[in-house]
Amino acid sequence: MRKRVWGWRGRSGIARVDSYTRWTVYVTPWALLALDIPVVLGNGGNTPLGWSLIVLGTAQCLLNPPLARRAFDHRLGRGPAPWRWLAWGGVVFLATVGVIGARVAEQGYGRFPMATWILMGSALSVLGSYSLLTRLGPYTAVCLGTGAAVGGAMALVSGAWLCLPTVLLATAFLALWSVSVVRTSAWVLAVMWELDAARGAQARLAVAEERLRFGRDMHDVLGRNLAVIALKSELAVRLAGRGSPAAVDEMTEVQRIAQESQREVRDVVRGYRGADLHTELAGARSVLAAAGIDCRIDDKAGDELPAAAQSALAWVVREATTNVLRHADAGRCAVRLRVTEGVAVLVMENDGVSPGPTGLPSGLPSGLSGLPGSSGGSGLTGLRERLAALGGTLAAERRPPAAFRLTARVPLARAGTLGADPGSPLPAESPSAPAGAGAVPSGGTSLGGAIVGTVPADAGGGAAESAPSGSRTASDGVGGGTPSGAECAVTRGGAA
Repeated sequence: MRKRVWGWRGRSGIARVDSYTRWTVYVTPWALLALDIPVVLGNGGNTPLGWSLIVLGTAQCLLNPPLARRAFDHRLGRGPAPWRWLAWGGVVFLATVGVIGARVAEQGYGRFPMATWILMGSALSVLGSYSLLTRLGPYTAVCLGTGAAVGGAMALVSGAWLCLPTVLLATAFLALWSVSVVRTSAWVLAVMWELDAARGAQARLAVAEERLRFGRDMHDVLGRNLAVIALKSELAVRLAGRGSPAAVDEMTEVQRIAQESQREVRDVVRGYRGADLHTELAGARSVLAAAGIDCRIDDKAGDELPAAAQSALAWVVREATTNVLRHADAGRCAVRLRVTEGVAVLVMENDGVSPGPTGLPSGLPSGLSGLPGSSGGSGLTGLRERLAALGGTLAAERRPPAAFRLTARVPLARAGTLGADPGSPLPAESPSAPAGAGAVPSGGTSLGGAIVGTVPADAGGGAAESAPSGSRTASDGVGGGTPSGAECAVTRGGAA
């Protein structure tokens, strides 16, 4: 039972709605049967026919779950039509109608309770499932045709021609009721699953589009220049072999083109590493929802922030989203952005953090100064450096029973006076550059302040957070981080 409860909590919202809708259809015939048993057995109904109705109603309730489940799956495009199960259910339904007719003939209209609830439950099982397997036109024709045949047979046997219109009206009601309950529920589920698939496809397309954009920019910047460098280098080698002084001129031109390429690559990388707050929030909601995490975002104050503050807080959202996916078994995550007394305050809190040996969360990201048990990481340290350039702060804390909160504060007065994007590193020779702002990570190459060939320590997507060897770099066509965190869902649940 505990595993089932935790399995239910681990499902996504759409999966929960799907299960709730199906189980409503499964349980409804049982509830109707329970309502009708006292009516059938009361008032002298304790007879073989009365017990036959109860047995047939129970058999229909037992057939309903596998029949309805397969009918729902067929409607959603996940399996074949369960015609064999429908045939068994139809036999039990017609038998139920026959027993009711026999009791009508035996006891008359005045004394016999019509077992209405049992009949409705049986019709919901059979007619509801049948409505998922065919179109409404054939469904209506089959229902009314069967009702006319049954009503005519009862009229011939009993001699009461009033049975025909009565059975036709009852059949029309049961058919309409079954369609409104079952087919409408299946239609809602189909729309929700299509929307969920569309959101996943949108996230994948965003990642693919960003890769294409970065690849196109790098090709446009470096393709021609590298071709010219190769040709001029080959020419310089030949001229040098002949002892021609023109080889020096060619190599000077190669040096100039290489320096120009460095500047162009720096511009591309800086543009790629820029972050937009609204884009990051939308990406965080999409990737967390794909991982089965309920994400609530309140960013009403986002439009009031200067560009520098928005960019810095966007990096906080990207890194925090990665930490939620990598270090917590979260079920919910809340993001709130407020402006209080000239300070932008971003609070991101999630649950699902288990305590470690030191009493801190076992997946607590490293780089949190002042917290025991923190060690050596650079993901949040890089965020702290970004915020420090704007006079801001970053605080992380664990809140009982199993929550983790990240709070970023940025003074708007200072952020509004900075023209440079805090996502771009300051030049190392700048006297105002904070410690670590212009540092080149191990293995990277400095191109006038930009970093090429390695993922920056403070890049989004959590690359700096204990990145494994062989992880994706800027030269892979992905740049300094995962766009909007969209690829991070793979690290948790394999869904984008």
